[in-house]
Amino acid sequence: MPFFHYKALQANGAMTQGELEAAGRAEAFAQMVELGLRPVSLAEKAGADTGVALPASLAALSFGKRSARVSSRELENFTRLLSSLLAAGVPLSRALVILYREASSPAANAKWREIHDLVVDGMSLADAMGKSPETFPRVYTAMVQAGETGGFLDLVLAQIADFQAREKELRSKVLSAMLYPSILFVLAIGVLIFLLTFFIPRFQGIFKGFNAALPLATQVVIGVSNLVRGYGLFVAVGLGVAAFMLRTWFASEKGRRVWEGLVLRSPVVGPLVAQFAMARFCRMLGTLLGAGVPLVQGLNVARKSIGNQILVDAVAQSIERVQQGGELGTSLAETRGLFPGSVVEMISVAEESGRLDQELVRIANVTEGDLDRELKTAVALMEPLMLFFIAAFIGTIFISMVLPIFTLQDYIK
Repeated sequence: MPFFHYKALQANGAMTQGELEAAGRAEAFAQMVELGLRPVSLAEKAGADTGVALPASLAALSFGKRSARVSSRELENFTRLLSSLLAAGVPLSRALVILYREASSPAANAKWREIHDLVVDGMSLADAMGKSPETFPRVYTAMVQAGETGGFLDLVLAQIADFQAREKELRSKVLSAMLYPSILFVLAIGVLIFLLTFFIPRFQGIFKGFNAALPLATQVVIGVSNLVRGYGLFVAVGLGVAAFMLRTWFASEKGRRVWEGLVLRSPVVGPLVAQFAMARFCRMLGTLLGAGVPLVQGLNVARKSIGNQILVDAVAQSIERVQQGGELGTSLAETRGLFPGSVVEMISVAEESGRLDQELVRIANVTEGDLDRELKTAVALMEPLMLFFIAAFIGTIFISMVLPIFTLQDYIK
């Protein structure tokens, strides 16, 4: 078994160091806890003959890269349990040991152990989480950093857990609302492919027997049918490659801004996206202010939660005006695409009365309720629209195929 060199604090506060033999880092930490020691650093020796020790932070990072992705549910449970342990007075390092021992999956166990090892090595919790951006979003680490700086980490973690729960609920509502229209769209594509590959060729054989001049609409439908049957696979591959290239470009900084601008300018989706971003911003800022985070620092954290980079840039300009001494309501008034005039007025009044945090949370609740109703209305309108377009496509194909039949009697005579 490998040997570990440790530095730790004794019960009387004195620093001690030594070596112990353990099967792994988890067992080494467990032995130190049993000895009544509080770990400060732990390094594994690379070999008995070399005496070279591997720093715990490097070992944790290399181990974390091999771990799988942690689910959002596991992250929410981790956040809520860590907040409860810290509120109960459990030291951070011990709380992290408890969490990775009780992890529900190997990926979570590895990630929480990695965070614990980095913290024990002297890194702050926010910096340790910042090493894993795929698990801890920037907003998450920024809030943790604010909680560590202000000394109310347990409160901030509880607020993060509540925020994650609300985000998950709102996201599930959006996905549920889009489920039925998506099914209709897939069914429409399937019906069109069936008509173009099976139904139309049967009529095409009849038309060829009469050598009749076909109407333009019928020629177009037959041409599309021939294209799908003859080159359908190549068309599908081409569309797949084009979609992949577009997705790659939209993932870049320039492409993402173009896509987000198009989304904001779209007639129905744009206002919904802006409302969703405003609700996230208000809830995040209200949560931070309620936890005691200063206004400017809370603004810098909350703007990262918006998601749309164009709106983030617009809010950043408002933050600069607040830093120069301006009021929040007046500064946000310049961002009309995100904050309507009524919301700006409510923020201004709350700022003057000293209840800005409560008002921001209330605005977020009201906006989310309005957003839920608007989503239901949009979906209710989308369903008949999609049915109309499906019927229009099928009706166009049917009429195009039936129309030549009325002229065949002239050729038969």
